[in-house]
Amino acid sequence: MPQGLPIVDAFMGIPVPESVAVKKYEFLKSQLLDEGSKAMAMPAEYMFKGIPKYAEIDDPVELLVSELDRFGISMSLLNIGTSEDGRRAVLEHPDRFFAGWDVDPNRGTEAVRDLEAGVREFGVKAAIAFPSGLYPQVPINDKKWYPIYAKCVELDIPICVCAGVPGPRVPFAPQDVALIDEVCWYFPDLKLVTRHGCEPWTDLAAKLLLKWPNLYYSTSAFAPRHYPPAIIDFANTRGADKIIYAGYYPSGLTLDRIFSELPDVAFRDRVWPKFLHENARRVFNLAPA
Repeated sequence: MPQGLPIVDAFMGIPVPESVAVKKYEFLKSQLLDEGSKAMAMPAEYMFKGIPKYAEIDDPVELLVSELDRFGISMSLLNIGTSEDGRRAVLEHPDRFFAGWDVDPNRGTEAVRDLEAGVREFGVKAAIAFPSGLYPQVPINDKKWYPIYAKCVELDIPICVCAGVPGPRVPFAPQDVALIDEVCWYFPDLKLVTRHGCEPWTDLAAKLLLKWPNLYYSTSAFAPRHYPPAIIDFANTRGADKIIYAGYYPSGLTLDRIFSELPDVAFRDRVWPKFLHENARRVFNLAPA
């Protein structure tokens, strides 16, 4: 891994005290039926070791800026749809943060209007979707999504979609990677960025990334030592322009762990600049480094 490259992180959240962090996942409560999930503070914590936890935080935005500085992260994508601190971060530090906006197609045209308002008021750069986490769930290729996909094309922003088996113990069918094929076919101008690994269909994901020009893969929710081999191989061969770095701080991974493991990822030298910042800047319409 070359030193001194700019870094754009396509998945970061606002750190909050542990007592508050639990409330972030209340939207999943109606779907979590097993007792184990109900006892977890974070519904996928069985998958992660050393989840960042804070007893108290004086200013979460300043803490986050200090973390960016500590690890040389130039900019990061923050989901601001339900976070006042996230909105404050984007407004106070527009050179360090760019905004993502949660979309729920169950809300119909109201979701489309809210996304438009987010772009207008906060310069939102991406829509964010968690198909298996919605209630009711909405498969990636369900026609409920179509007005949102069309609006993303109109606004010239990508949509970041969780794909593959989700960590929380909810049904995975809405995030079957095969469903992406229909969306990319019907919306060839839609920039779609997968999140959270696409497992166990990473070979299929690589095939679709090669097939569809506006489909991209981000590495969110995976520690670098667990990046899928099919994705590393694809990046090193024909997919250097399609893979985007994304962490998972503070949801499940510390930046210390990510950046201690990242240098050991077997990317070729030519892949690193594209992976760490160039692809993200192009896909999310960010200013050059």
